[in-house]
Amino acid sequence: MAKIVSVPARAVVAYGVNPTARLLLRLGVSPNAVTVAGTVGVLVGSWFGAQGMLFWGTVIVTACALTDALDGTMARMRGPSGQFGALLDSSMDRIADGAVFAAVVYYLATEGNPYGGVWAALLCLVGGQVVSYVKARAQSLGLNADVGIAERLERLVILGIGGLLGAAGLTWGLPAALWILSVLSVITVLQRLIHAARSDRPGAAPPAPVAPAGEAP
Repeated sequence: MAKIVSVPARAVVAYGVNPTARLLLRLGVSPNAVTVAGTVGVLVGSWFGAQGMLFWGTVIVTACALTDALDGTMARMRGPSGQFGALLDSSMDRIADGAVFAAVVYYLATEGNPYGGVWAALLCLVGGQVVSYVKARAQSLGLNADVGIAERLERLVILGIGGLLGAAGLTWGLPAALWILSVLSVITVLQRLIHAARSDRPGAAPPAPVAPAGEAP
């Protein structure tokens, strides 16, 4: 299934991430430390967003969310070191996503719920959690659900665009992004469930290996 953010765009991100990952490893920084630091940064950015400082909130959250690619790259460069890093990464992702959308809900509620943005944000919060859960649960059952039009990177990009539009004074920007994201999240859940069901048939291709830390859930 095609994703919104294309493979070349992801390659551009990797081009900038790889040198940073090598530098941090040489300095003795562990991928797990980067994972936790990124989550703390997202929490700080979420606080800025909740206070109505959408520009700085978006910039901080986006910058810290890029550590999701950084820690995974570091883990691959360092080589096999157990599965705890993947568990920590997934757990921190859920905390970060919850904080971001909780901040959006709080901000839009204080603004009078323009264009029903609060309800859209709540749908995104639930949808994002289900998107990740379906893939993880399918993998634990030996099924393949590694598809979807809007994975975590795509969801963060769309939300970031909405935040910047809101920061520019376009009150419809953030709610519009949230409504689009809520629809895409539902579509992604359905894509993953259908793909998992097909992989449960005799002769179906085996599921992809569990993604290492930093992979988009």
